[in-house]
Amino acid sequence: MTQRTLVILKPDAVRRGLVGNILARYEAKGLAIAALEHRTIDGEMADRHYAEHVERDFYPPLRTFVTSGPLVVAVLEGDEAIEVVRGLNGATDGRKAAPGTIRGDLSMSNRENLVHGSDSPESAEREIGIWFPNL
Repeated sequence: MTQRTLVILKPDAVRRGLVGNILARYEAKGLAIAALEHRTIDGEMADRHYAEHVERDFYPPLRTFVTSGPLVVAVLEGDEAIEVVRGLNGATDGRKAAPGTIRGDLSMSNRENLVHGSDSPESAEREIGIWFPNL
């Protein structure tokens, strides 16, 4: 089933020059880029995206991090895109993520973990609507 999902290449991915490497992994798997934008976000945008986490203890440092510099946001599409992206991304904590995944190969952090991918069709629809309202 063809799906769309939202992916964010977080400020650490941009700062470390990993954008091309990470996007190439998604494309090599067979996912297509339907939308792509390089931008910086403010706290309000971070709060909208991470609405379910705003009251959690871990959120303030995450908010500071995600607003700390430019990021790249994309809509990827393909067969089972949500599950495929989450598999490519690997476990949230890069120190525990499996080798061969983006986080397992390139991240040593739980917070600065390079990428975000929608976790369900409902989240993908909501997140795409926030970042690309005209798509």
